[in-house]
Amino acid sequence: MSDRLNTIVCEFDPRSPRANAFHIHEWIYENLHIAKENIRMIHIDGPRRRVYIKFTDEEYMNTILQNTEGQLEFRHDNGEISKMFIEIAEWERKR
Repeated sequence: MSDRLNTIVCEFDPRSPRANAFHIHEWIYENLHIAKENIRMIHIDGPRRRVYIKFTDEEYMNTILQNTEGQLEFRHDNGEISKMFIEIAEWERKR
């Protein structure tokens, strides 16, 4: 992803179980409460355990960041709960 403008990255705790793409998409819509028309693209980077979400505009992206305060939970199929760290993709930390 060379163009990360208006993009956030959601990073799984590396110790958490792997999640499939279907459950990740469900999580995005149910927990981040993002309307489909506000998403330009979703990219799942399985090996790095990251999900990139590109928005149509910066204001909407900033609203999502404020609402999550940089962290949410992800409930896996087995009931385990993992932390998801959320930040602007251009500013992502190396964990």
